[in-house]
Amino acid sequence: MALVKAANPAQIFGRDSFRELTAVSRWKGLALVAHAWGVIIALAWGAAYLGTWWAWMIAVLLIGGRQLGLAILMHEGAHGLLHPNRALNNWVGQWVTGVPMGTDLHAYRTYHLTHHRYTQQPEDPDLSLSAPFPTTRASMLRKVFRDLTGQTFLKQRSAQVMMALKGFGPGAKKQNLFVGKVVLRFLGAQVVLLALSFATGLGVTPYLVWLIALATTFQLYLRIRNIAEHACTATGSEDPFTHARTTHANWLERATVAPYWVNFHSEHHLFMGVPCYNLPRAHRMLVEGGHAGRMTIAPGYIEVMRQVIIPSPAAQAH
Repeated sequence: MALVKAANPAQIFGRDSFRELTAVSRWKGLALVAHAWGVIIALAWGAAYLGTWWAWMIAVLLIGGRQLGLAILMHEGAHGLLHPNRALNNWVGQWVTGVPMGTDLHAYRTYHLTHHRYTQQPEDPDLSLSAPFPTTRASMLRKVFRDLTGQTFLKQRSAQVMMALKGFGPGAKKQNLFVGKVVLRFLGAQVVLLALSFATGLGVTPYLVWLIALATTFQLYLRIRNIAEHACTATGSEDPFTHARTTHANWLERATVAPYWVNFHSEHHLFMGVPCYNLPRAHRMLVEGGHAGRMTIAPGYIEVMRQVIIPSPAAQAH
């Protein structure tokens, strides 16, 4: 299949404006990483200190959003957008955002750039995330239940561990050895976080808040974000404006399923060299330039979920 066609930023924005949009700040990306960890630590400590059910609920709901934020910032690092210094960009993207979430920056970069080259086509490694949609309400509810009960987390981590264990046997493949390294790094990061939890004087409790969010709300938010980006879009190789969906997000959505401007996904696919903090500006410039009609834009995540869920046969009969 042919590569998806790219937009010409010089024609759309002009060279000077696009140069400003793609300028990578020396502090903004690092500040976002600090913000994500600061919110996580404050919420985990607060829930552990207060010890009430509502404090735990708020913490788990919001920490899942910042964990997704760490994944988004790792994605920024994969594009070289966390910091203009390549070595610092890669170090932060790998060890501060990627490893604690169980991912490897360098492997993700190769995988993700393939997604950009073949968006929504057979060679797209992310196609399985959007291909099943639209789906039924019952199917979606089953997915949500698996996410919020930790089943998705356990399934994914178990598969990762099993693949890693094969790396220690005779005739182990390079892929198994690599996954083994990823698993060991992830476990090492959890040990560090557990040690920091005890350092607060509150024992294991702050770490448990982190782990519960990682196993539940993070999984759900990640699924919703993945669905919103490409499911049920008119993606094709001919028009780059159709490759992804931009979703307007309110404050609650930005705190959960759409951290750090990830909702401007059409803009990201059009111009993947634009750092996340400049995507809102790119969106405004596209709208002002009369390009909104070519884009897939949703008013919110609830509307996206309505688009990707089809009525059950019983409901259609009525």
